[in-house]
Amino acid sequence: MAFETWLVKVKTAISHSFDVVRPAAPNPKRIKKSNVGVIAFEIAGLMSKLLHLWQSLSEKNIVRLRNETVSELEGVYKIVCDDEAFLLGLACAELAENLRLVAKSVSRICTKCQDPSVWCFERLFDEFANSGRDPHGWVLSLKEMEARIKKMDRYVTVTCTLYREMEELSVMESGLSKSLKCKENESSISEHQQKIFWQRQEVKYLKERSIWNRSFDAVASMLARSTFTILARIKLVFGIGGSCPQSLTRSLSASAAVHPDHIPSSCLFVSGQSMKSSRLEEKKDLADGFFESNSKLLKPPETTLGAAALALHYANLIIVMEKMIKSPQLVGVDARDDLYAMLPSSIRSLLRARLKGSAGFPASDPVLAGEWREALGRILGWLSPLAYNMIKWQSERSFEQQNLVPRTNVLLLQTLYFANKEKTEAAISELLVGLNYIWRFEREMTAKALFQCSTNLNGILNVKISS
Repeated sequence: MAFETWLVKVKTAISHSFDVVRPAAPNPKRIKKSNVGVIAFEIAGLMSKLLHLWQSLSEKNIVRLRNETVSELEGVYKIVCDDEAFLLGLACAELAENLRLVAKSVSRICTKCQDPSVWCFERLFDEFANSGRDPHGWVLSLKEMEARIKKMDRYVTVTCTLYREMEELSVMESGLSKSLKCKENESSISEHQQKIFWQRQEVKYLKERSIWNRSFDAVASMLARSTFTILARIKLVFGIGGSCPQSLTRSLSASAAVHPDHIPSSCLFVSGQSMKSSRLEEKKDLADGFFESNSKLLKPPETTLGAAALALHYANLIIVMEKMIKSPQLVGVDARDDLYAMLPSSIRSLLRARLKGSAGFPASDPVLAGEWREALGRILGWLSPLAYNMIKWQSERSFEQQNLVPRTNVLLLQTLYFANKEKTEAAISELLVGLNYIWRFEREMTAKALFQCSTNLNGILNVKISS
């Protein structure tokens, strides 16, 4: 009985001791900040896009945008828009939209941080875009931003190298696994293992130097401040608002300010139709936020190739025609049929109307063929650059899915995306009519030359036989 009483007392004491003991509250200073790890490759992609945007906003590139990109592309004025201010507005809108997409990805990185100041990055970024409010002072001076750009550039380079070396390590480990299964000789396997050891050391070294071993807080701070500064630079360059810090304002000469006046939200297209906006719609646009207004500006009107989803197809069509026009003598009947199969019904109708009544006439006038070649060269001179830019713009967007660094500086306004559909199809049909003539001319000249050669050969043979 006494023993049982003693056991009860022991159990009670033990239970009270568990109730009293509480786990100590974690010390924030002792919490180890998690590193980004494999997300480093995604972050390097974001950094490369920010680098690309910042370079696009350099004084040299902005002067080029105003004096060369907009002014010297004849095709833009012919089939896109003849309002320079609106074209600059499109450039501003595209840069802002690209930054908005990067910022959305940055906000996801910020949610993984321990620093609560970056958790609301997306809301703070929108507030800064709309009102210029920067409560944390994230906008950097030009000197600070240039130093940050160099640092991010190093990170991107090292992280790209890390990616390649990790791929190589994976291939080497897969090769070792196959060697073990095939039971190759020990010396070969030992050599393979030694190479893998050194490759792992290289990967470890690169991880230390790259974004891989950086904390989410450090990376998010770098991305957030860079994003704020680039937005401030966009507003400064395009004369939007007046809330830019003095350090950025002094960094831009007067000659590099693209358009300090208000950039209009409508444009008269060369077809005579316009992106009309009523007073009510203009007030609504003003009520929208900065990014919402720019997104609306990038939406192509119904009269354009972008709205008809034909911009890329017409770009490929123009490039194919260009090659045929340069070497019409090499174009066979099958290639001609393939080209016709690429034409949509609207262009086929135009082509039939243009060629009606001329199919039965011979194409044997060298003067007319020369005039057609000259005319086609002039059309291609302003139309093909837009087609090539369309291919570059599209391929760059696909290229970025697999690679970190953008390659070109092509903007949508330099492509066929905003090109007027009616005017573009008229130009393409003109190219087709001219191509048809010089193609028939080359075939007739070739046939005439062959006939002349055959006649001369028969004459020589007849002379030899009679002699």
